[in-house]
Amino acid sequence: MGWDGDRCKRHQGLDLKQFIASFHATSYHALTMDNLTRIKTKTPAPYKLSDIETDTHDTKTFRFELPPDATLDMLPGDFLYVHATLNGKQIKRAYTPSSLPGTTGSFDVTVKRYETGTISKYLHEQNIGDTVLMSGPNTGGHWIDGMAKRVGFVAGGTGITPMISIIRWILTKKLDAELVLLFANKTESDMIFREEWERHVRQYPNFTCHHVLEQPPPGWSGGTGRITSDMLQQHLPGPSPDTCIFLCGPPPMVDSLEVTLKELGYPEQTIILP
Repeated sequence: MGWDGDRCKRHQGLDLKQFIASFHATSYHALTMDNLTRIKTKTPAPYKLSDIETDTHDTKTFRFELPPDATLDMLPGDFLYVHATLNGKQIKRAYTPSSLPGTTGSFDVTVKRYETGTISKYLHEQNIGDTVLMSGPNTGGHWIDGMAKRVGFVAGGTGITPMISIIRWILTKKLDAELVLLFANKTESDMIFREEWERHVRQYPNFTCHHVLEQPPPGWSGGTGRITSDMLQQHLPGPSPDTCIFLCGPPPMVDSLEVTLKELGYPEQTIILP
């Protein structure tokens, strides 16, 4: 995720746990049978920064090099730890790669700069050619192919980063799933990956996107204020055995909306927090 603080916690109920256990037992061996090197480290390893793209006024995407035949050993929604020693203290923060899982030669991390965010400010001060220490990938609240046919994504701010990895994966693989994104921001200028969401809506009939702004501009036709129970009911797929909801954003938002989703009838095991 992109929050420079505690990660969203994750709930996996019995059914999803059984599904995930089955997946790892049957599929992970197959993932190692190709010619790719799959990278996963428990200790921090250096990654060279090869490109920086400005996404919004305070958000950048950092591209890090991998060998040409290497990829991160991860599922969509898994995360890395970024490590740094700042003011004599060793610090680590969790970030979900925003690039498509399985990408070779590089991976992307999208980070919003916060004045109180030590690692986010540290990353925004890096230059092309610098190296950053990272460990992982680590298991997060991830997507596994076949886990649902109707998928809702509720994101606030840089809580969008695990969502884009999962959405890109499902759309690129043309999986049989209906996707709905409900994305909340303060202002229009804070909307990360806005052009990509609009492009996906045009290109993929199984993807819809609804924006919510706390401070909308004149003539804004989307949602206003903060995400409410009515918005969740209006836009998300309803509770069912074929539905799961990914939820990520600032901890107060996540805590509040998790309770609201349960009140609306979504079982705890179907609410996944990357």
